[in-house]
Amino acid sequence: MELNREHFRAIIYYNFQRHLSQQECLAELLSVFGNEAPHQSTISRWYGEVKRGLSDDPRVGAPKTAVTQENVDAVSKLIEDRHVTYREDLNSKILHEELGVRKLVSRSIPHLLTDEQKAVRVNWCQKTLDRFNYENSKNVYSIVSGDESWIFCYEPENKRQSAKSQQVIRSRSVSKKMVTTFVSKAGHIATIPLNEQRTVTADWYTTICLQKVITEIRKINPEKRIILHQDNASSHTAQKTRQYLTEENVELLDYPPYSPDLSPNVFFTFPKIKNRLRGQRFQSSEEAVDAFKNAILDVPANERNKCFENWFEHMQMCINLRGEYFEKQ
Repeated sequence: MELNREHFRAIIYYNFQRHLSQQECLAELLSVFGNEAPHQSTISRWYGEVKRGLSDDPRVGAPKTAVTQENVDAVSKLIEDRHVTYREDLNSKILHEELGVRKLVSRSIPHLLTDEQKAVRVNWCQKTLDRFNYENSKNVYSIVSGDESWIFCYEPENKRQSAKSQQVIRSRSVSKKMVTTFVSKAGHIATIPLNEQRTVTADWYTTICLQKVITEIRKINPEKRIILHQDNASSHTAQKTRQYLTEENVELLDYPPYSPDLSPNVFFTFPKIKNRLRGQRFQSSEEAVDAFKNAILDVPANERNKCFENWFEHMQMCINLRGEYFEKQ
């Protein structure tokens, strides 16, 4: 049986009624469910809900005490890190009303970009198009683009898929594992799961993740040029990461902030592969990751080529729209 959030909330409520402390509740859940157990912040939040008295009566927004300037500043800093799971950890009132952000290809970004942010996006796109001669340069084959995403044991079919199969849409499972996927114009390079921890750190990123990627790329030609394209997450920009890339003679292709629409994995690889896995139920997060890897390898060469073709087309679209988002243009 696949547990979802409602099941875990019921267990947390039960443990509260047993007069277990939050620490005891967490320890018990970890002993049974391991890495699939809810985070301590989730337990703390639900203990607070129970203490206030759960009710089915409609509530208007978050409590006023949650929307303080201190919390707004903290959330603003958090959304700069693209590894934060927004739906679980951030207050929606602060996100949408105070900071004015919305979702774009599964990332929270500003509703309205500032003129400065638009200019940065346009300048980056033009600079990159010029550098790689609008995808015609042979150096395009040296670009390696990497990004992270959660892989779930079960993702429900979307509305179009469920309409065809006439199945009831079920909620997404709580069992998940984060992976980092790297692709190039030639195709998929590596997908590395984040094991035995929940957060991508500079230590894991350099000693495990990047090491595997660079080894895979240079296993035939040790001198092969690598131009790494990655976002501005803290683990990617850490001094340890930059030092490691310098030692390995890996060049960095910079990345404009708040631009998930300019990341090949975010707008192409992840949604395309996850869409193929929708409706399938896997027994473990490891099995789900294996299915994700196999699905990437099954993508025909002509479709893989579209990934980078679309990427350079996105750059031109961004320039044409003067830096505005273009997901729904």
